[in-house]
Order: sequence, then structure tokens, then C-alpha cells
Amino acid sequence: MRLTSIPAPATQTTASTCCYCGVGCGVLIEHDGRNIIGVSGDPVHPANFGKLCSKGSTLHLTGDLNARALYPELRLSKSLARAVTDWDTALDHAANVFAETIRKHGPDSVAFYISGQLLTEDYYAFNKLARALVGTNNIDSNSRLCMSSAVVGYKRSLGADAPPCSYEDIELSDCVMIVGSNMAYAHPILFRRLEEAKSQRPDMKIIVIDPRRTDTCDLADMHLAINPGTDVALFHGILHLLLWEGWVDQDFIDQHTEGYAELKSLVHHYTPQMVAQTCGISRQQLHDCAQWIGQAPSFLSLWCMGLNQSTAGSAKNSALINLHLATGQIGRPGAGPFSLTGQPNAMGGRETGSLSNLLPGHREAANAEHRAEVAQYWGIDKLPETPGLSAIELFEQMQSGKIKAVWIACTNPAQSLPDQTRVREALNTCPFVVLQEAFRTTETARFADLLLPAASWGEKEGSVTNSERRISHVRKAIAAPGETRPDWAITVDFAQRLQARLQPDAKALFDFQTPQALFDEYKLLTQGRDLDLSGISYDIIDQHGPQQWPFPAGATCGTARLYLNGQFPTPTGRARFISEPYSAPKELRDSRFPLTLNTGRLRDQWHGMSRTGTAARLFGHVSEAVVSLHPEDLHRYRLQSGDLVTLKSRRGSVIVPVGSDDGLRAGHAFMPMHWGDRFLKGGVNLLTQPAFDPISKQPELKHSGVRVDKIDLPWRLFVLIEGDVQLRLDALRSLCDEFPYTSLSLAGRERSALTLRAASGEAPAQELLDRIDHLLGLDHGPVLAYDDAHRGISKRIRLDQGRVTAIRLGGETLARDWLQSLWLDGKEIDDELHRWLLAPISSAPGSSTTQAIGTKTLCNCMNVSENAVCDAIEKGLDLGQLKAQLGCGTMCGSCVPEIKRLLTAVAVN
Repeated sequence: MRLTSIPAPATQTTASTCCYCGVGCGVLIEHDGRNIIGVSGDPVHPANFGKLCSKGSTLHLTGDLNARALYPELRLSKSLARAVTDWDTALDHAANVFAETIRKHGPDSVAFYISGQLLTEDYYAFNKLARALVGTNNIDSNSRLCMSSAVVGYKRSLGADAPPCSYEDIELSDCVMIVGSNMAYAHPILFRRLEEAKSQRPDMKIIVIDPRRTDTCDLADMHLAINPGTDVALFHGILHLLLWEGWVDQDFIDQHTEGYAELKSLVHHYTPQMVAQTCGISRQQLHDCAQWIGQAPSFLSLWCMGLNQSTAGSAKNSALINLHLATGQIGRPGAGPFSLTGQPNAMGGRETGSLSNLLPGHREAANAEHRAEVAQYWGIDKLPETPGLSAIELFEQMQSGKIKAVWIACTNPAQSLPDQTRVREALNTCPFVVLQEAFRTTETARFADLLLPAASWGEKEGSVTNSERRISHVRKAIAAPGETRPDWAITVDFAQRLQARLQPDAKALFDFQTPQALFDEYKLLTQGRDLDLSGISYDIIDQHGPQQWPFPAGATCGTARLYLNGQFPTPTGRARFISEPYSAPKELRDSRFPLTLNTGRLRDQWHGMSRTGTAARLFGHVSEAVVSLHPEDLHRYRLQSGDLVTLKSRRGSVIVPVGSDDGLRAGHAFMPMHWGDRFLKGGVNLLTQPAFDPISKQPELKHSGVRVDKIDLPWRLFVLIEGDVQLRLDALRSLCDEFPYTSLSLAGRERSALTLRAASGEAPAQELLDRIDHLLGLDHGPVLAYDDAHRGISKRIRLDQGRVTAIRLGGETLARDWLQSLWLDGKEIDDELHRWLLAPISSAPGSSTTQAIGTKTLCNCMNVSENAVCDAIEKGLDLGQLKAQLGCGTMCGSCVPEIKRLLTAVAVN
């Protein structure tokens, strides 16, 4: 018998697009046709020119199949568990339920809640399904939570939802104002471009407006740490000074705008003294800010969630755009109001009409003429007139029982929406919940009656539009695993089955065989509109690269900037000044809730962690949820960093460790937005408020009144177990439900581990510890054990081939960081260390407090710890030498601001 070796599959490279933020970076996917092996930045993509952030550069590490939904799962009753089924059974059941619900309760008894992470083709299929077939406007996107106020701002002021700028304007501007955005974390590749521009043109002015001092502020010439929610007052105060000093472009105002007199009258009352007091800044800061803006040859503003996620989000956006209109700073290089999009295809969703108040091609659902245009194009009699429900309203109607069936796609509302107690009640109340999702591990998955497995990044084809209106081709690299299917294909298949039940004799509405067929139908709905992209095709993008709209038929290239001629898509052709007074946030601090909670992003995590939560190295920089307070507040409440506190709002409470952050104002608290109930018991959005902007319907996730109370939970538990982390995570989480405090995380790099921190008032029953030990494999084999029942201490450490592979410390956890570092090191434990493994940290050799804490990864790209950087700084290395010797800061650069602070701290000391 002759044995032949099978050659390994050849490595291939497929150009595609990153699936995280709205920068829209090009990526090169390395794969063998079956598995994604690596990822790198695409050097020819105009969004990033080969650079990637810590999240994008680890995309290939987020493919853990144990976290994926691989097969359709159905349950026929809320009391039953879901069971695996086939696609025909799943979609026929969904079509039957939706058809019966529509017949019995009407089309508005069902709803669709979709996502800015869908591709444009997916979006279009859902829109046509909801409006043309079902006959409802109850279709909204999680983009409602991030960009809807920017949509209103652009439309009211400029006439269309169209960011007028390009990324290159970041490099060309003389004065850049960043508002409500930790750009260094949220859009790091664009921030790198700004850093480079500042280094080449030091005279460029950078203003950062943010209540919190973030890494973005380290680049700023001026940081205005305004009181949360006072942006409108600030912008009116700046305009007051621009008018007073004559720093406005009167010719532009006269020729290209309207509404100026009314706004001038309004801002007359926003005197420097009044604005400085309201915003909590000095009059000199206000004057300098206005002077820099008014005298700059070019002025660019960049903003994100700090402006949008507010009950006054629309007013904030319009007040900021007023500054550009008053100074004529729009429609030319380096100038303009530039909203930074949060999700990879939030722009594509807005283009296809995927908010309840929109229709494809930047049309309005409330506009009869617009409805008639789309209906005629689709070949149906009419579109629904009844206004659709926005995200918050949709879940309120679910909770009240008016929504009988909901289809959720590619989003995780059981983590991301505010006031989670009500959201989870709504999902429990709704008779039929469909979840179309790539990850079975999301918080929303537990509520799904039907789980439909969707293809994920690298497994599907379509298009996305980034923040600068640039359309990129998303290409498929590998076959989707299991029985997962592309989102567009799931939606079209369901729509065909539903039409057969509702309109068996009507013309087929969903005869699409490819995503390109969906794109080609959709793009003609933009013809003649402000976003006309009727000339774009997959072939054009493949041949000439990603293109910016407008790109009408016959065009040879995209449009870099809008409004160069001062003409705007309004009825008069003029931009509009919007006059709205400042109003205080809806939920203010009081004696019961004396702190203001702000939420925001971490550097290495994204949204609800459904994807980043599968990559262990992305937990290296921040491993657990912490609520940060100013040192004065820690002293006031007699707290120390690491103490557990109950963080409580008017809607709920969570237990978290507290940390110190002198970048906050006293009276303010900050907590990352990413931690849901899967990783932190309860999750941060138990606290946030559902109040929303009356126009944009975007909720005020950034401003909640809270209080902190120290909680005494002396019995602590620490667990570490390597391998199969996604399989063990949910099991361990449910086992520890009885602990008041539970926080899970991942650790490691080449090897990954699941970690858990928990606390309670007293030692749990031995039966629970036994169940945990069984799950961890600590009830058999080479396990070191120590028990002291009198003191409530119980420890277990597993050694496989002399290596630490599992840890369970109960009652006394002082050695947890030291033991975790031994696991991370991965070396065989020698005889001297072996006898110290169960000892407290103060007894173990080589386990000082400094060493124990030094497990934080400062540079994720190059795996450089904070300790390594500090040691090198103490030896006298500067930033350049640190980059050369350690490699930190040489890839995505996200760690550079933190390294600079360490260098400054050493210099001061």
C-alpha cells in the first residue's frame, strides 16, 4: 500500500472591509479557503492605507466556532428549550406565525429591529420586506442609538443627510474641533491621521470638547471639559463671540443661508459670563476657542456619541453646524461639519431607509410623494402611511403587548438598549421573537424563540458605506460554517415564503439570486437624489477602488466634497440656521443620585462584545468593568480603588469595582458601555435612561443620575480555566448566579483562558464549589487542594505536565494575579514554586504587589506589558527608543497616548 501526503491548502488573500467602526478600513484576509489565518491592512484602500487598530488587526482571532450560531434552532413554547431544526421548518414556521399575526392583528403588530452591521444589500431586503410586503413602517435600526441625531442635524441644516467632508480634510484643516468623541479609541485610524498632520503642521489647532479627559485630549491644544449636556449653550456662546468680534463670513451668510436674523437674536443672550458659568469653563477658554475658529483659514468639526446620544441631540448637531454656516466653513478643503459614524454600515442603512421614518434614497416615510415614488418603483399600490416605531418606542410597544412578533437581525438589544429591565421584560412578553445572528452567545439569544444562524465577516459578499460616503466591496473569503447563510439570503427566503401566504397571486417581489441583484435594484432608487449612486457597481469598485457618492450614471469618479458651489438640497437652495435654545438634560443630579454617569468606549472592545468578546487578547488592556470616579469623590465616599460598590440609578443597580480617574470632574462617574449581562451581572445598561430626543428619537445614553454605596462582600472567588472558553462561559456564569457580584473575562494571547471574579457576604455551600470544580476539572487528576472550613477558605490548582491550567481560589484571593501570571508564562512549575502555589501572595517568592499588578497589556499589537514599558522608561528610554526596542506604538499607535503619560509621570517624579 502506497501512502501519499495531502498537500496543505495554499494560502490566499482576499481584499475586503473591516466590520467594526464607520471608518471603513480595507483589510486583506489571509486564508486557505476554509479558515481565516490572518488579517492585515489593505495598503491601497483610501480609508486606512494599510493601517489597522487593535480590533481590526485581531479579526482573525474572533472566529471561535463555539461562539457561533451554526444551525437553526426553534422552540414552540416559551417554557421549552430550543431544538435544532432545518431551514425549511424554521422559515415556514416563521412565515406562518407572521402571516397569522398580520391577518389577526394587522401589519403594525409585527416589527423588525436591524443593525448598522448589516450590509447594504441586507438592509434593502429588510426594507422591502417590511414596507412593500408586510405593509408596516415598524422597521428600525440600532443606528437609532448612535447616528439619528446627526441625520436630523444634516437634514435640517443642509437639506440632506450627507456628511460633506472627506478623511483627507482631517489632514488639511487648520483648526479641528472634536466634540463628544474619544476619537483615539472610537476611530483610532482617523486619529492616527490627525496625529500625523499635527506633527507635520504644529500650528494646526486642535480643540477637544469632552467632560472627561481622554486619550484624545492628549493631542489637544485646548480641552474644554464642559458640564455634560451643555453643548448647545457652548456653541451659542461661541457664535455670540464670533458675531461680536466680526469673525463671520457675511457674504456667505447673505448669499447661501436663511434664518440668520432669528439665530442672531437668540445667541445675543448667550453672553460669555452666562455660557462660561453654564458650561463650567472659563471666559478666557471660551474666547480663545471662538478666536481659533473665527480666524482659522479652514475649520473642521468632528463629533460622535457625546453629541448624538442626548435628549437634545438634534439641537446640538444643528447648533454645531450653525458655526460652519456663520463662518462659511463648508464646501472646501479642510472645512466642514463631519459626523464620525459608529458602525461599519450605519451610512448604508440611512441610504436604504432603514430607520422607521425613512425610505430608500434619503426619502421620508411621512412624505406622500416619496411613498408614491417608491411604491411605483416596487410595483405595488402603496406604502404604509402610519408612522413607524423607533427603537425605544418599539420595545415599549412590545412590553405593552401591541407588538406580537419581532424580527431582530445582527444586533443585541438585550445588552445595548437603555433601561434593560424593561427591554428584557419586553422580549419575554413578545409571543414570537426571531433572532437572525452570527453569535449564539449574545444576551438577546436567550430570548429567541427562533434562532437563525447568519454568516459573518469574511463569509459573505455585499457593500458598505463609511463615514465619508465611500462605498466599499465586502468580499467573501471562506465558506460559511455549519448551516449559516448570508443575511440577505435568509431575509429573501423568508420574504418569498411570507408572500406566498399573504399575496399568493401577486407579482414576485423578492426574485433575488445574488447580493448584486439587490444592489442593482436599490441603486436606481437613488437616481436623481442627493446621494445618487446609480453609476456605481461592484465591477467599478473592483477596478477603480472604493468610491464616494454622489456617483451618478456616467461618472468616472466619486465626489470628495459637497456644497462647493454653496448650493444646498433645500427648497430654496440655501442652508438653514436652526434656532433652538439650550435646555438642561432630562435627568439631573439630586440628593438621592448625586453623581452623573457617562458611558463610553474602551480601546480594544467594541459595542456589546459579541465579536471582540471571543478574542482573549482584547481583554489584556482592560479586563473587567470598573466604574471610575474622581479622587475627591473616592475620598468623599471613603472608597479605595478596587472596592466593590453598588452603582444605582433610578432604573436599576449593578455591583462593580471602583477606580480612580482624575480625568473626570468631581461629581461625575464613567463606565464602559460594552459590559452586558454575559460578562457583568446585570450589565451597565440596567442604569441608563430611555428618555430620547423628540425629533431624532435617539436615547440619552450619556447622562444618568447615579449613586455609589460601598458594599461589604468579604468572601471572594477567583477562577481561571484554559481552553474552550466560550463553551464554559455561560455554564460558569449560570453556576455563579447566586453571587451578588459576578464578572467574567478572558485572558491570554497564544493560549486563552476564562476568568471569573465573584463575591458574596459569606462562603457558599460546598455543593456549589463542588459543581464549579467539576466544570473546571478540579475534582480529579493532578490537583493541589487546600481547605480551611473555619476561615471559609478553599483553593484548587490544577497542574498538567507541570503547568498551571486551572485555578479556583475561594475565600482568599490575594495570589490571583501572581497565579494568573504563572499561567500566562506557561512554564513548568519548579519544586521551589510548587510548594508556594496555595500560599497567600505575601508569602510566595517573587510575587510582590508590583509584579502581581503588572499583567496589563499596554500595546496589544506587539504584546508589550505596562511593566515592560515602565522598566524601560526607568532606564531612560524616550518614546522613539521605546518604539525601537519594544515595538510598542509601531502598529496601530493606540497605546502611544498612554505611553506619553507614563513618560511625563516619570519626568515629573
